[in-house]
Amino acid sequence: MGGGAEPDIRLAELLAALSLGIDLAFGQPMEHVLRQCRIATRLCELAGVDEDTRAAAYYSALLVNVGCHADAHEQACWFGDDIAFKTHKYDDPASKLAELTTMLGLLGAGSPPLHRLRVGFEFLLGGYREVEAMIAGHARLARALGEELDLPKGALDALAGSYERWDGRGWPGERHGDQIPIAARVVQLAEFTEVAHRNHGVDGAVAFATRGAGTQFDPGLVETLRANAGKVFHELDEIGSWDAVLDGEPALRVIPPAKVDAALAAIGRFVDLKSPFFLGHSEAVANLASAAASGVGMSAVERSSVYRAGLSAGFGRLGVSNAVWDKPRPLTTAEWERVRLVPQLARRMLQQSAALAPTARIVGQHRERLDGSGYPSGIAGDSISRAARVVAAADSYQAMLEPRPHRAPHTPDEAAHVLRADAREGRLDPDAVAAVLAVAGHRVPRRRADNAGLTNREADVLRLAARGLPNKEIAKRLMVTPKTVGNHIEHIYTKIGVSNRAAAALFAMRHGLLPEDPST
Repeated sequence: MGGGAEPDIRLAELLAALSLGIDLAFGQPMEHVLRQCRIATRLCELAGVDEDTRAAAYYSALLVNVGCHADAHEQACWFGDDIAFKTHKYDDPASKLAELTTMLGLLGAGSPPLHRLRVGFEFLLGGYREVEAMIAGHARLARALGEELDLPKGALDALAGSYERWDGRGWPGERHGDQIPIAARVVQLAEFTEVAHRNHGVDGAVAFATRGAGTQFDPGLVETLRANAGKVFHELDEIGSWDAVLDGEPALRVIPPAKVDAALAAIGRFVDLKSPFFLGHSEAVANLASAAASGVGMSAVERSSVYRAGLSAGFGRLGVSNAVWDKPRPLTTAEWERVRLVPQLARRMLQQSAALAPTARIVGQHRERLDGSGYPSGIAGDSISRAARVVAAADSYQAMLEPRPHRAPHTPDEAAHVLRADAREGRLDPDAVAAVLAVAGHRVPRRRADNAGLTNREADVLRLAARGLPNKEIAKRLMVTPKTVGNHIEHIYTKIGVSNRAAAALFAMRHGLLPEDPST
């Protein structure tokens, strides 16, 4: 969809924009990741590493935690709130026992005592190993996105080793000491000391690093930080990190317009992984909206912005807990307020990039409504751009076709009926709705000749498992036994080379198996 007169976008810009969403997913203030990138770059300079290592640290610092929200659904099931759980990553760096104690204290958080007791029992029986495996998979997922974004090999290797510890007790626990890429060791120290510095100043950051020396952190790098703390943390608070990070890119790497869409689509898939109810949503909205944009006479450049807005409209979902997204009951007022911030959060992620600013403006308005009943700003009428109106109609239609925790998916006819009603009652633009429905009504079923190498039954099992359904529910829907489902899942995972639901869901999205096609 790219092309036209859009400017090139730097790889650093795209990663920096995504990093702001990673901040949200960890409950950190925006620019936490940008600041850790600055610290990592300074540590590289002080340690005298070569240019390839410096580049590896720079790019991996911006992407290191992107895989951590891929199993947010499971994190929320265990710990009540996936974002609150991840904030504890920056606790005591030296003690694995303290880490386990923290996990035990968070089990079933927010639920009645009896439920918490049951979750605690399940955790001790086998859940701890499941959570350990989830964390071990985060580095593999981050590397997978890095590959899609064409990061240099050194950065990919650093991402693969980003959760290892100096003492060998990290994840997946395959490396220790100097076996861990030095770029990964630098980024890990930078990440944790950024939080410590922000909360406790230079002395607090140095003390934190010292406590973790020889256990979590490379003791040599810690000594470098201790000896040069003033330089490492110099003016982190005084100078804006966006420009500083872009200015510090080791070598200018530009993504041409024709490849920006593929990069945004890859990021959109990773954002969709956050909840099994949104798998494949971003690309489906982008395809529907861009086709509808042609129907309302938009130019090629405008259609490209609409397509990119569809891919990135959900980026702000990273800032809302899965305790909200996956909740089967009505949301509270406070939870709705979080949801209403999503377009604003996505706009903030994108707007600092000159190349993505037009997309940011569309994203910020796509949940507004012509009668002023939308969010986040409640603007109305002509204040809402034509592009945002098209994305709004496409997003609303596609969302109705997908399952949600409180309802089954609508049929295409049911979704069309609701969309037309919203147009009649002045909420959605009638021309945009007509264009979306015209495109939806002429959809050609996606060809799945070989279901990405799976049998039809395996593809059915994969879709349901990726959506987070337990084996008993899958068995009920497919009229087989739970044991048969378990055997299918084990075979499927081996066949496609994954080890957990999140990686299986990513495979399904990449190969067009999700979202489900209502026309088939």
